[in-house]
Amino acid sequence: MDNSSLVQYLPIGLMFLVALGFVGTTILGTHLLGPMRKTKIKLDAFECGIESKGNARLPFNIKYFLVAILFVLFDVEVIFMYPWAVNFKSLGKVGFIEMILFIGFLLIGFFYLLKKGALKWED
Repeated sequence: MDNSSLVQYLPIGLMFLVALGFVGTTILGTHLLGPMRKTKIKLDAFECGIESKGNARLPFNIKYFLVAILFVLFDVEVIFMYPWAVNFKSLGKVGFIEMILFIGFLLIGFFYLLKKGALKWED
């Protein structure tokens, strides 16, 4: 790379340095200038105005994690459908068949999950 192409990146580097400087100055300023009073009430856990009860590290049903992971999995699959829909006409019949296969594999996985009871909440 010659000097003329490196000069083109100077505004980006300068913006990056200004952003880092602002963040660092803000963090340091709030730490040095902010109030230092630590009371029991300030150090208590606060969640939506409800008093905390018991230990937050209690185990709970794995179904919550399973539903969240399944949501992310199927949500990411839908993301793959957007470019296909945008280029639907240019992909032609081959693209249509590929998407049918893709949705078919998704449905096979979904029916497998239903068969295994992954979405049943009753114990």
